[in-house]
Amino acid sequence: MAFKAGGDGELNAEINVTPLVDVMLVLLIIFMITAPMMNTGVELQLPQVTANTPEDANGPLILSIKQNNTLYLSGAQIQWRELAAKIKANTKVQSEHRLYIEADAHLAYSVVVTAMAVVKDNGVASVMLVTNPTDNLKLDDLDSSVQNTGH
Repeated sequence: MAFKAGGDGELNAEINVTPLVDVMLVLLIIFMITAPMMNTGVELQLPQVTANTPEDANGPLILSIKQNNTLYLSGAQIQWRELAAKIKANTKVQSEHRLYIEADAHLAYSVVVTAMAVVKDNGVASVMLVTNPTDNLKLDDLDSSVQNTGH
Protein backbone atom coordinates (compact mmCIF):
# COMPACT_ATOMS: atom_id res chain seq x y z
CA MET A 1 0.00 0.00 0.00
CA ALA A 2 1.57 3.25 -1.11
CA PHE A 3 0.90 6.61 0.43
CA LYS A 4 1.39 9.87 -1.33
CA ALA A 5 2.40 12.97 0.44
CA GLY A 6 1.87 16.23 -1.21
CA GLY A 7 -0.81 18.47 -2.47
CA ASP A 8 -1.48 17.23 -5.99
CA GLY A 9 -5.23 17.11 -5.21
CA GLU A 10 -5.66 13.35 -5.55
CA LEU A 11 -7.93 11.73 -2.95
CA ASN A 12 -7.35 8.38 -1.30
CA ALA A 13 -10.65 6.45 -1.31
CA GLU A 14 -9.48 3.44 0.67
CA ILE A 15 -11.34 2.69 3.91
CA ASN A 16 -9.39 1.85 7.02
CA VAL A 17 -11.29 -1.13 8.50
CA THR A 18 -9.09 -1.66 11.54
CA PRO A 19 -11.12 0.64 13.85
CA LEU A 20 -14.33 -0.96 12.59
CA VAL A 21 -13.04 -4.45 13.39
CA ASP A 22 -11.92 -3.31 16.84
CA VAL A 23 -15.35 -1.88 17.64
CA MET A 24 -17.14 -5.00 16.36
CA LEU A 25 -14.95 -7.29 18.46
CA VAL A 26 -15.65 -5.23 21.59
CA LEU A 27 -19.39 -5.35 20.87
CA LEU A 28 -19.22 -9.10 20.29
CA ILE A 29 -17.51 -9.62 23.65
CA ILE A 30 -20.07 -7.43 25.41
CA PHE A 31 -22.99 -9.38 23.90
CA MET A 32 -21.37 -12.72 24.73
CA ILE A 33 -21.04 -11.68 28.36
CA THR A 34 -24.49 -10.11 28.77
CA ALA A 35 -26.61 -12.62 26.78
CA PRO A 36 -26.64 -15.34 29.48
CA MET A 37 -27.75 -12.73 32.03
CA MET A 38 -30.90 -11.89 30.08
CA ASN A 39 -32.99 -14.79 31.41
CA THR A 40 -36.60 -13.62 31.58
CA GLY A 41 -38.30 -16.91 32.39
CA VAL A 42 -40.47 -17.83 35.33
CA GLU A 43 -38.56 -18.89 38.46
CA LEU A 44 -39.45 -22.53 39.23
CA GLN A 45 -37.86 -25.41 41.05
CA LEU A 46 -37.94 -28.07 38.31
CA PRO A 47 -37.74 -31.81 38.96
CA GLN A 48 -34.21 -33.22 38.65
CA VAL A 49 -33.95 -35.92 35.96
CA THR A 50 -31.56 -36.99 33.23
CA ALA A 51 -33.04 -35.64 30.01
CA ASN A 52 -32.24 -33.37 27.11
CA THR A 53 -33.40 -29.77 27.08
CA PRO A 54 -35.63 -28.58 24.23
CA GLU A 55 -33.93 -26.98 21.25
CA ASP A 56 -35.95 -24.50 19.20
CA ALA A 57 -34.43 -21.67 17.15
CA ASN A 58 -37.35 -19.30 17.81
CA GLY A 59 -37.71 -20.39 21.41
CA PRO A 60 -40.20 -23.04 22.44
CA LEU A 61 -43.66 -22.13 23.67
CA ILE A 62 -43.59 -22.95 27.38
CA LEU A 63 -46.48 -23.21 29.83
CA SER A 64 -45.08 -22.67 33.34
CA ILE A 65 -46.92 -23.63 36.51
CA LYS A 66 -45.63 -22.29 39.82
CA GLN A 67 -46.09 -24.01 43.17
CA ASN A 68 -49.06 -21.75 44.01
CA ASN A 69 -50.83 -22.89 40.75
CA THR A 70 -50.05 -19.62 38.91
CA LEU A 71 -49.89 -20.09 35.13
CA TYR A 72 -47.48 -18.39 32.72
CA LEU A 73 -47.59 -18.82 28.94
CA SER A 74 -44.21 -17.80 27.48
CA GLY A 75 -43.50 -15.72 30.58
CA ALA A 76 -46.84 -13.84 30.62
CA GLN A 77 -49.14 -14.61 33.53
CA ILE A 78 -52.57 -15.95 32.55
CA GLN A 79 -55.59 -17.29 34.40
CA TRP A 80 -56.60 -20.96 34.27
CA ARG A 81 -59.93 -20.04 32.66
CA GLU A 82 -58.03 -18.23 29.86
CA LEU A 83 -55.75 -21.17 29.08
CA ALA A 84 -57.97 -22.83 26.44
CA ALA A 85 -58.57 -19.56 24.58
CA LYS A 86 -54.88 -18.59 24.67
CA ILE A 87 -53.86 -22.00 23.29
CA LYS A 88 -56.46 -21.82 20.50
CA ALA A 89 -55.39 -18.26 19.61
CA ASN A 90 -51.65 -19.00 19.61
CA THR A 91 -50.43 -19.35 16.02
CA LYS A 92 -47.24 -21.16 17.02
CA VAL A 93 -49.17 -23.88 18.85
CA GLN A 94 -51.70 -24.20 16.05
CA SER A 95 -48.97 -24.56 13.42
CA GLU A 96 -46.57 -26.81 15.37
CA HIS A 97 -49.12 -28.58 17.64
CA ARG A 98 -46.38 -28.71 20.28
CA LEU A 99 -46.09 -27.22 23.77
CA TYR A 100 -43.62 -27.55 26.63
CA ILE A 101 -44.85 -27.63 30.22
CA GLU A 102 -42.59 -26.78 33.14
CA ALA A 103 -44.03 -27.28 36.59
CA ASP A 104 -42.63 -26.78 40.05
CA ALA A 105 -41.29 -30.00 41.58
CA HIS A 106 -43.57 -29.61 44.61
CA LEU A 107 -46.72 -29.12 42.56
CA ALA A 108 -49.51 -31.70 42.81
CA TYR A 109 -49.57 -34.22 39.98
CA SER A 110 -53.26 -33.51 39.35
CA VAL A 111 -52.52 -29.86 38.52
CA VAL A 112 -50.00 -30.83 35.84
CA VAL A 113 -52.37 -33.43 34.39
CA THR A 114 -55.17 -30.85 34.30
CA ALA A 115 -52.96 -28.45 32.34
CA MET A 116 -51.97 -31.25 29.97
CA ALA A 117 -55.63 -32.16 29.39
CA VAL A 118 -56.62 -28.56 28.65
CA VAL A 119 -53.86 -28.04 26.09
CA LYS A 120 -54.46 -31.46 24.48
CA ASP A 121 -58.17 -30.61 24.07
CA ASN A 122 -57.26 -27.35 22.33
CA GLY A 123 -55.04 -28.42 19.45
CA VAL A 124 -51.77 -29.51 21.05
CA ALA A 125 -50.73 -32.95 19.81
CA SER A 126 -47.35 -33.14 21.53
CA VAL A 127 -46.90 -32.11 25.17
CA MET A 128 -43.37 -32.28 26.55
CA LEU A 129 -42.34 -31.80 30.17
CA VAL A 130 -39.34 -29.60 30.95
CA THR A 131 -36.99 -30.80 33.67
CA ASN A 132 -33.71 -29.70 35.18
CA PRO A 133 -31.01 -32.09 33.88
CA THR A 134 -28.87 -33.81 36.51
CA ASP A 135 -26.71 -36.89 36.78
CA ASN A 136 -27.52 -37.74 40.39
CA LEU A 137 -31.02 -39.16 40.56
CA LYS A 138 -32.07 -39.97 44.10
CA LEU A 139 -33.47 -43.43 43.38
CA ASP A 140 -32.30 -44.83 46.74
CA ASP A 141 -34.26 -42.10 48.53
CA LEU A 142 -37.37 -43.11 46.63
CA ASP A 143 -36.87 -46.78 47.52
CA SER A 144 -36.35 -45.96 51.20
CA SER A 145 -39.51 -43.80 51.28
CA VAL A 146 -41.52 -46.78 49.95
CA GLN A 147 -40.05 -49.04 52.63
CA ASN A 148 -40.83 -46.52 55.39
CA THR A 149 -44.48 -46.28 54.42
CA GLY A 150 -44.88 -50.05 54.47
CA HIS A 151 -46.43 -50.38 51.01
